[in-house]
Amino acid sequence: MPQKMGRVVDFVRQDVGTIRTGRASSTLVENIIVNAYGGSTKLKVVELGTIAVPDAQSLVITPYDNSIIGDIRRDIEAANLGLTPVIDNNLIRIAVPPLTSERRLEYVKLLHRKLEDGRVKVRQTRHDKMTELKRAHEAGELPEDDRFTLEEQLQKVTDEMMEKIEEIGKAKEAELMGS
Repeated sequence: MPQKMGRVVDFVRQDVGTIRTGRASSTLVENIIVNAYGGSTKLKVVELGTIAVPDAQSLVITPYDNSIIGDIRRDIEAANLGLTPVIDNNLIRIAVPPLTSERRLEYVKLLHRKLEDGRVKVRQTRHDKMTELKRAHEAGELPEDDRFTLEEQLQKVTDEMMEKIEEIGKAKEAELMGS
C-alpha cells in the first residue's frame, strides 16, 4: 500500500514539474506527445531527441532523426505552453519568456488543482485499503487488534504522503512566485 501511495506522490512530483516557472527546464517539454512519422507513431519529445538547457532562458532539442524535426516543433507549439520553438539547422531552439504576474497566478491555481488531485488519489488508496481491512476482519481472517494496528499504520503512511505532497507544492509555489 505505501508503494501505491508512493507512486501517487511520484506522479504528483512529475506532474507539477511540467508547470512553467519562467526558467528553462527539460521537464517543460520532455513529456509532450509528438505524432511522428506521419502520425503513425506517438512518442514523447524525450524519446525523440536530447534536450539541453544551455542557460536559464532557453532550451535546445537535438532530434535523433532530422526527418521529424518539423513534427516535434509543431507539437510543442500545439501543446499551448506559451513556448515558440524555432528550427535552426538540425536543432530546435526554444526561448523561455519570463512569466507575467497574471500568468504566475494562473500557474499557482493550476498547481493547487494538481496537488488536490494527488491528495484525492492518496485518500482513495487509503479508503480502498481500509475497506479491504474491514472485509478481512468481518470474514474472520483478521483479529480486531491487528485491524486497528494496521489502520493506524495506514493512517501514518497516508499522513506522510500528504506531507510530501504539501512539500512539493510549497517548493513549486516558491519557485513560481520567486523566479
